[in-house]
Amino acid sequence: MRIQMTLMAVLASLSLAACHHKDGGAGTGTTTPPAGDTKSLFDRLGGQDAINAVVDDFVGNVAADARINAFFANADIPHLKQGLKDQICAASGGPCVYKGKDMKTAHAGMGVKSSDFDALVEDLKKSLDKFKVGPKEQSDLLGALGPMKGDIVTK
Repeated sequence: MRIQMTLMAVLASLSLAACHHKDGGAGTGTTTPPAGDTKSLFDRLGGQDAINAVVDDFVGNVAADARINAFFANADIPHLKQGLKDQICAASGGPCVYKGKDMKTAHAGMGVKSSDFDALVEDLKKSLDKFKVGPKEQSDLLGALGPMKGDIVTK
């Protein structure tokens, strides 16, 4: 369960960077492409198949990462992956609905340290690079990490 909450938190943080107000600001959950860009982040990422591939690879990276894999020893991996896929899809303007917990609630009492959070981000970046996700899309995904870190890191 801890792997799901931590991964969902990171991916929610990353995905929310793509959500823009109609006036171009961040944070409402409504994905409006920047001026001159007619595609949603979901489409720019390559749609559901691309999100699925990144999530599958990312979970594998985390499982192999001795710095943080102990958080995830008892995780239901198929459930975890599906939740992450839905979360990224929804947050990037795709047709999915994410019904998981908010980040503060999901991470209460977990004792996530800054170094744990950073390791997870490194594992995601590795997957994004592997699938040649463009710099703009990576920036959109990674841009919200700073603000969300406070809801995830408790130690």
